[in-house]
Amino acid sequence: MSVLGPLPEGLACRPIAEADWLDVVDCLSRGFPERSRRYWEEALERMSNRPAVEDLPRYGYVLDCEGRVVGVLLALYFRHPGDAVRCNLSSWAVDEDFRSYAGKLIMTAMRRRDVTFLSITPAPVTLKVTEALRFRRFADGQQAFVPLLTRATGAIRAVVARPGLAELDRLLEEDRTLLLDHAALGCDAVLCLDGDDAYPFVLKRRRVLRGMLPCSQVIYCRSHADLSRCAHALGRYLVRKGLLFAVVDACGPVPGLVGRYFAGTGPKYAKGPNPPWPGDLAFTEFAVFDA
Repeated sequence: MSVLGPLPEGLACRPIAEADWLDVVDCLSRGFPERSRRYWEEALERMSNRPAVEDLPRYGYVLDCEGRVVGVLLALYFRHPGDAVRCNLSSWAVDEDFRSYAGKLIMTAMRRRDVTFLSITPAPVTLKVTEALRFRRFADGQQAFVPLLTRATGAIRAVVARPGLAELDRLLEEDRTLLLDHAALGCDAVLCLDGDDAYPFVLKRRRVLRGMLPCSQVIYCRSHADLSRCAHALGRYLVRKGLLFAVVDACGPVPGLVGRYFAGTGPKYAKGPNPPWPGDLAFTEFAVFDA
């Protein structure tokens, strides 16, 4: 794969504009035929509703061949609590005749040294490229667990985060914003209360085992220790939604969670000054795109 040197005349790599949406959806539909056109249309609509970050592209980049979109890389830029800028590189699709120039998309996106780049759904065929670009794993696998089977700790209770909830004042402003922003995206934003202590969590319904088993993906927790401490309370909340199982990214079995660790399942990569911890998928495609 060529990633260096000038592009041939007539071929350009540039940011996606709203006028490109139809062509971008066409290209992504060719590259990911298992996804519906509506999935990509909704993905772009949701990206358009997210706040822009400085002068960074709102949607990502295209390969433009004389006015025709022949390659796409979606890029979700966001500010993480603590003010770090991250970018989830997603949905890399290039038409077959132009795949020797596919690397231009990712190299163009990664010019900013102060941004931490994430690759959280790498296709098997792109893993070698990801690792060659010196991305490092921040999650080696996933822990599947049954929250209700986790030992209850004290009298912790789970409440839904919503504007005006008094208990949100127990959190830092950045955590309050994170919860409410994810609630607006359709995620389950939950606050676990233990006396005067409060623990923020973001979860999202998804299906695993080839779509046969509904479960809840942990989108955000401050630590695995917080998750283990509050898992039973979260389990009581989830069972009311018809969910018995949950999954969280990890680098090994998570102490306190009753379940099984699957090494090598869903590995996730980062490159840059502020990599996430396992269990932090805030503002990524897992939250912004539909399941």
